Amino acid sequence: MKTLVLVFHPDLTASRANRRFTEEMEKQANVTVHRVYEAYPDENIDVAAEQKQLENHERIVLQFPFYWYSSPSLLKKWQDAVLTYGWAFGSNGDKLNDKELLIAVTTGVDEVGYSPNGSVKYTIPELLRPFQATSNLIGTRYLTPYVVDGVMQLSDEELEQRAKDYAEYALSDKLDLLAIR
Repeated sequence: MKTLVLVFHPDLTASRANRRFTEEMEKQANVTVHRVYEAYPDENIDVAAEQKQLENHERIVLQFPFYWYSSPSLLKKWQDAVLTYGWAFGSNGDKLNDKELLIAVTTGVDEVGYSPNGSVKYTIPELLRPFQATSNLIGTRYLTPYVVDGVMQLSDEELEQRAKDYAEYALSDKLDLLAIR
């Protein structure tokens, strides 16, 4: 299965976890890693090129750090520009139908914080619902997200294991569709 990993991190050189995850995915067969902030430092997105990449892959991974309970701003701009009516949705918008969509996020808060009784008061799946709704709109199959919580507290060894786990998970042919609809 051809997998496209779209990395949305404003400064991968300053990131420990997303940089390591990106490097691990770049080693994998049948994977295209696209560092979107590096490709578009002026945020002038080449819509045709992005759409062609999406069309040429069966699994799409959106990888990003979880900022302010959402994604970095370029991901939203990318969605607005690339996932257009008549291409990704609407009466003739079927280009992404039946492809798989995987969200891969890292958080600074630990897992306990992302719970009803934690500091955030919401779970990651609840906060990622807009991505699931987008997946429903564009006809992709929304896979259970890959989440690494509390990345700042991870040791180097733990981070290395999480990077390997991420690659294995993202490329598995046995991923589940998220049960919540």
